[in-house]
Amino acid sequence: MDPALRVSATHLPSPTNPGADRAIQAFRWAADVAHGEARIDDSPARPSPDEWRSVSIVDAREHFDRLLVSKHPESGLDAIHLVRGLDVWLPEVAAMEGFGDGEWRHKDVWKHTKQVVRQSVPRLEVRWGALLHDIGKLRTRRIEDDGRVTFYGHSEVGAAMFRRKVARRLGFEGFLYERIHFLILHHLRASAYDGTWTDAAVRRFYRQMGDGLRDLLDLSRADITTKRPERRRRGVHMISALGKRIEALRAQDTQVAPLPKGLGTLIMEAFEVPPSKQLGTIRERLEQEVEEGRIDAGQEGRYYIEYLRAHPHLLASE
Repeated sequence: MDPALRVSATHLPSPTNPGADRAIQAFRWAADVAHGEARIDDSPARPSPDEWRSVSIVDAREHFDRLLVSKHPESGLDAIHLVRGLDVWLPEVAAMEGFGDGEWRHKDVWKHTKQVVRQSVPRLEVRWGALLHDIGKLRTRRIEDDGRVTFYGHSEVGAAMFRRKVARRLGFEGFLYERIHFLILHHLRASAYDGTWTDAAVRRFYRQMGDGLRDLLDLSRADITTKRPERRRRGVHMISALGKRIEALRAQDTQVAPLPKGLGTLIMEAFEVPPSKQLGTIRERLEQEVEEGRIDAGQEGRYYIEYLRAHPHLLASE
């Protein structure tokens, strides 16, 4: 069992549990540092691993949450790491320190992560997503023959690590669990936008992202940490352009019927389909194609006839 899972709600700070008191004091100090109410040079005594584990999940989450939504979360993260709180509660994050730079020729993941947290909007789900979005990199780093460093699949691996370890250890559930998992899994999706996506691709993207789209775009902006001003400007511009294009397409879609009038007649003539349940099914399938962003709404009838010719499985009777 993960050692950090050996936590009980009965281990609340009390006069009979001085170890938990020391750990709570360290938690509180780190959060105070993040809020500018304490100095990192005035660190308390470092609790032992067992003392850290004696804190309840509820108390640990309360202090981590307060730290993350602060004005200076990177200072708070340095503080909690200094007193070894991350080693017990978030070893996946603690392992980031020193992972990168130097001989491996890629950015330091710990420094990058702290910058992303600081740059992200102070909504709890986004800040947690920022802190955990790259935890999969430690397990997926590969050095190619030409010296390039890759992290293929780190989003999927990181999401699995959150689901199997981090979420259990810190008691995430409900909306916050779902949203953090979503952000880790999809954090690279928006940054792939380069302006060449078709309207259908943009529609497919925002429909797949659902109600997590706003948080994802906010995290994507924060995830741009390059030191090159031009690359940074381009990255921020692309995320903003994607957001504006989504808004425009959404507005258009609310005004345009998904399929044109008279399309049923055209389908019957083109494919010899009689007025029947099959005809209704074909229209429903086309509407689903529109909803999922594979084809555009509001086009002329021949546009959909040609699409049906190219995808004959949509004509099949049930």
